[in-house]
Amino acid sequence: MTDVSPTHPTDDTRAKRNVAVLVAAQAILGAQMPMIFVTGGLAGNMLSTNPCLATLPISMIVFGSMTTAPWISPFMQAHGRRNGFIVGALAGAAGAAIAAYGLWIGSFLTLLVGSYLTGIYMSAQGFYRFAAADMASDSFRPKAISYVMAGGLLSAIIGPQLNKGVMEAWMVPFFGTYAAVVVLNLVGLFLFFALDLPKSTSQAASSAATEIRSKAALLRDPRIIVAVICAMVAYSLMNLVMTSTPLAVVGCGFTNDNANDIVSAHVLAMFAPSFFTGHLIARFGVEKIIGAGLAILAFAGVVALSGVELTNFYGALILLGLGWNFGFIGATTLLASSHSPAERGRVQGLNDALVFGCVTVASLASGGLMNCSGGTPVEGWNAVNYAMGPFLALAGGALVWLIVDRRRAI
Repeated sequence: MTDVSPTHPTDDTRAKRNVAVLVAAQAILGAQMPMIFVTGGLAGNMLSTNPCLATLPISMIVFGSMTTAPWISPFMQAHGRRNGFIVGALAGAAGAAIAAYGLWIGSFLTLLVGSYLTGIYMSAQGFYRFAAADMASDSFRPKAISYVMAGGLLSAIIGPQLNKGVMEAWMVPFFGTYAAVVVLNLVGLFLFFALDLPKSTSQAASSAATEIRSKAALLRDPRIIVAVICAMVAYSLMNLVMTSTPLAVVGCGFTNDNANDIVSAHVLAMFAPSFFTGHLIARFGVEKIIGAGLAILAFAGVVALSGVELTNFYGALILLGLGWNFGFIGATTLLASSHSPAERGRVQGLNDALVFGCVTVASLASGGLMNCSGGTPVEGWNAVNYAMGPFLALAGGALVWLIVDRRRAI
């Protein structure tokens, strides 16, 4: 197979500056995601008349991200990453404001509308990692992606701790969370003016010697299809389990603060390894790191099924975050080295649409499995974790197929 990875200059000065800005954006704007993922299911449980729909606000966020990816990636290619990121932050502020209003008037539907707009922010945030890779050299690219993802380490601290102070600060439960998210978006968007990026990438794309493949042709590329499958599975299973966690923790007799702390530990585990994930990929190869991530996700399910004490919740969610980190960063790195610059907008938009389409299904299934598949929270929690098995087998099989296919081609 011919490597179609983009070529970059060896001087990474601009790339390192952009990485620093994007790390700050992950930390500040990214703090809203753990806040909303803790609060969304609890708010949905409060407003919805059907407990099976408790996690629908989170599903709407992911659905918003899925439906945004196909247009925001070409938008960034035509108008620049900066403008796309600003659109995302403004949508995040608007979505949080509408969701807060929904809580104020007790409207589940309004909460869902606001959640959908939050999904536009989530989609734009997903392109931070690609922006880090855009101007990086081939050797710095996996590290750039990894460092930007590591910015989530700070968001894991800022978000849940801020949420503790604001989620019950108003007489309307959870109103303070969404009000704080509005502020985070409006303040954080000014960071993007410090990015040193081309106004658009369309000129570079049009001048590329490589012909742009059709979507069908792209999905016949073994490296691309395996990267997409592994990203879909890693992200979907992380979302499946994380979405149910606050409901399971509170349902098993623990407090909202316990739920915040567990999600905080989980998000720390999602992003802390990013300081060395890129180095591990460079040393051991991307396929081995993806495989390690899938194995750790499986072990997270085993720990979750072993009991419902706080230690089980902490252990399972920490492993879940670590497995996601290896699996998702590995899949992103594999994808970034499998297409030409001219194909960037098409490939990245297609990838994120497929990934977040599966995550939407996972988040919808999470509430149904948790609240409607058994008579107790423990039975629901077990159902959520058993559901991981078939999808891990799918991703593992795809990865083995890629490795075998590559060896045959040598």
